[in-house]
Amino acid sequence: MTTVHKVTFEPVGVEMNVEEGETVLDAAFRQGIAVPHGCKEGQCSSCKCKLIEGDIDLLKYSTFALPDHERDDNHILLCRTQAFSDLTVELLNFDEEALSRSIAVKEFSGEVRSVTSLTHDIRLLEIEVSEPLKFWAGQYVDITIPSLGVTRSYSMANPPSENRRLQFIIKKYPDGAFSALLDNDLQPGTPVAVKGPYGGCFRREGRDGPMVLVGGGSGMSPLWSILHDQIESGERRPIRFFYGARSDQDLFYLEEFASIASKIADFEFIPALSQQNGSPWAGETGFVHDVVQRRLLAEGLSGDIDAYSCGPPPMIDAVMPVLFGIGVEPSRFYYDKFTQPAKAI
Repeated sequence: MTTVHKVTFEPVGVEMNVEEGETVLDAAFRQGIAVPHGCKEGQCSSCKCKLIEGDIDLLKYSTFALPDHERDDNHILLCRTQAFSDLTVELLNFDEEALSRSIAVKEFSGEVRSVTSLTHDIRLLEIEVSEPLKFWAGQYVDITIPSLGVTRSYSMANPPSENRRLQFIIKKYPDGAFSALLDNDLQPGTPVAVKGPYGGCFRREGRDGPMVLVGGGSGMSPLWSILHDQIESGERRPIRFFYGARSDQDLFYLEEFASIASKIADFEFIPALSQQNGSPWAGETGFVHDVVQRRLLAEGLSGDIDAYSCGPPPMIDAVMPVLFGIGVEPSRFYYDKFTQPAKAI
């Protein structure tokens, strides 16, 4: 018989059960409790909390995510924590709105519908799942190819209104266990398993201050979902979408962005190129965080800004202090660091 323990999250007073052998984070997913999380592999520190009471064991994790001095002070990573008694855990970073909009993680069967090239190394993967998947714009799922035993996490590019035909903007890597399969191995009809949703970087609703989106690479995927969900909502607010790329060959959806700008008020797409390949370019140049700082300081947007950033960890680490410096409240900055898997899974 499976041993079950109680976990109490403070200061919110939320309680749940956790079975011995599962992590606290997996138990929260199973019961639809939206605690902070990111990579789910002990690499990113998003689920860092403090153990107040109880006996636990920690699975292998990165000391970049949980340094030894923090572990000595009873800090833990929920994605690595297994319970051996009832626990009391202090949430260091929690979002009451996220908790109120929790969606239980479920598994879905599906199949590949298409793979489309967007650039030389970016692909659009379309998957149809067996039943509607409820999620919030900006969230992600785990996609498994059962025949190969490969699982990777990818963010939906489609808005939540499209809950059967899912789209994913994915960057190809030559040695990527999943992405290297996109061009030849993932043919229409290939069976897949989808598990989710995950993630706390989703669109907050009912706000009228400016929305700032900052992405790079496949970070376009969740931001594309957030943008279209915002448009579908009918809510009106200024939107600035910054996208960092090396050269103009790494840009895509330019016609789609131009169409959006022609249809909705106070929207601007601002691509920034860090390297120029000799082609004529009249837009912004330099690193995207520098462009964000220059443009937003010059414009002086009024109102409380909600900022969303998705992509490589160095980009997010660079843009975070920039956004705080121009007045974005830390509680209104939502991000998703696209970390590399800790190991092949």
